[in-house]
Amino acid sequence: MDSADLQFFATVAKVGSISKAALSLDRVQSNVTQRIKRLESKLGVPLFHRHARGVSLTAAGLQLLPYANQIDQMLEEARRVILDDAKPNGLLKLGAMETTAAIRLPALLVDFSSYYPAVDLSLQTGTTQGLIDDVLERRLDAALVAGPVNHADLVSQRILTEELVVVTAPWARRAHQALPWLPEGGTTKIAIFRHGCAYRQKLEALLIRNGVRAIQRMELGTLDGILGCVQAGLAITMLPRAVVAALAAADKVNIYSLKHQQGFVDTILVHRRDAFVTAALSCFVAKALEHAPLANANPLSALPLH
Repeated sequence: MDSADLQFFATVAKVGSISKAALSLDRVQSNVTQRIKRLESKLGVPLFHRHARGVSLTAAGLQLLPYANQIDQMLEEARRVILDDAKPNGLLKLGAMETTAAIRLPALLVDFSSYYPAVDLSLQTGTTQGLIDDVLERRLDAALVAGPVNHADLVSQRILTEELVVVTAPWARRAHQALPWLPEGGTTKIAIFRHGCAYRQKLEALLIRNGVRAIQRMELGTLDGILGCVQAGLAITMLPRAVVAALAAADKVNIYSLKHQQGFVDTILVHRRDAFVTAALSCFVAKALEHAPLANANPLSALPLH
């Protein structure tokens, strides 16, 4: 099979249309059609169902697609290896948790971009699990996620340590002296990111350890949305202290530390073990570690994790 034919096939599968694929590939429509027919002839099976709305994958097409994507990604990586001359340049696709992007990345990205203007940096936010999946599927070069991450196909580099705190409205009534962050009533409402968020998992585990069985979850897509619900007294949440320190200082929220350093969690950078580490990624890691001492300046963050 021709790798170019597989690339055409993967593009058609992605956009669901021969004509749209032709535009994406900068080819005439007849050329794309010819490529697909040639691939189907070589394999001896149809790869697409043709219909009025475009095309959809057959069972054989669904089986072929992961291999086509992998070959396309490997060819792109080979191109990057050849073009990489130890000078940071080209596209660097990074992922980060919403909280990391909000509080840790602005200064780092300004610094990195000023030193390496030839790097075209793309940033995507998401949950820890979603970002790990994107790195594994090669949709991202690397991602900043909550550790630990134990996966045979990934390499991880500790960047900094965050202290997680429980966050409530400043005026919310508390039912427990020992657990002043625990709301009154039988049901505890929490404002959280969607499933796959490591901080969400830690908050739910904390509630369960303290006897809470009825948890009402308010899933929100943005950090501002979560903080808005907490400030309004609709729910509690768990976030890095650095994210909410200014709000707490202004008496807009209350924050509560966890006992026995239960709230300390590493932020780590992960990338595929078998992927070529470009000069751009290597320099980004170096810059991230330069900025890490500033993030870890709080003496609490130097305590050992448990």
